Amino acid sequence: MKKVVGIKFKQEGKTYDFDAGPYVLDRGDYVIVETERGLGFGTVYTPAREIDLNKTRKDLKKIFRPADEDDIGQHMNNLEVEKRAYQSCLQYIRELGIVMNLVDVECLFDRSKIIFYFTADGRVDFRELVKKLVQEFSVRIEMRQVGVRNKAKMCGGLGRCGREICCASFIDHFFPVSVKMAKVQALSLNPTKISGSCGRLMCCLAFEYDTYCELKNKFPNCGTIVETKKGKGRVVRQELLRGCVAVQFDEGTETELLLSEIKEVKHIRGLKKKRSPRNRNSKGKRTREDS
Repeated sequence: MKKVVGIKFKQEGKTYDFDAGPYVLDRGDYVIVETERGLGFGTVYTPAREIDLNKTRKDLKKIFRPADEDDIGQHMNNLEVEKRAYQSCLQYIRELGIVMNLVDVECLFDRSKIIFYFTADGRVDFRELVKKLVQEFSVRIEMRQVGVRNKAKMCGGLGRCGREICCASFIDHFFPVSVKMAKVQALSLNPTKISGSCGRLMCCLAFEYDTYCELKNKFPNCGTIVETKKGKGRVVRQELLRGCVAVQFDEGTETELLLSEIKEVKHIRGLKKKRSPRNRNSKGKRTREDS
């Protein structure tokens, strides 16, 4: 068993699991953790819990140490640097006339680098912008272009369901989403209803797609003729989650029936009649038959 705690680096950001090690931590405690870019400042969001070693990542990062007053003071100063860098970058973008949208600014805990996240339609020449930022802050500057889905993940927000958007709460990486997923789930194909805050198709369309495909294979297709207690009818609608189909009869009435109450009628096509070969003369040429 391993003791794991959930750490957040930003209030609206995602929760990451870290190995608590020998430290006893409660929710709201500040800690210094090991990250891929060095030490980082985080807040304990979920208390320590025991997890089986086989059910967790083997490369789980560790808590370096609880944060002291100096660490908290440095973190607060970094937040002020981020705000100042954001405003300065916006001003330089306007002065240089660069077509880009600034999304967020991140200052590393040790102030070795400031990262500027932005979106743009294509490639952007930001060399002059970087020069101005380096002159003002005297640190290494990194400009990182992100997509609209990553922008939504960084900014956060609420989805149509009223909960925090999935990409900002628990999704680790983005996966392909297609309109076919909405069709299989019988959802409205109106773009305004199946698109998220990023303007792309909602990630949650893929969550139940495999389940719907599995259920759909057990149902007769719409338009199939089925045999019921009331006679033969045609399937006009599928209710996958309820396990029934709507059957319409010749007189126009419609009834919902369970799969166990219907039997699919298989049509057997008749054999095509073979055409008799036309008469041919001795030279092999076709001749017309007298009517």
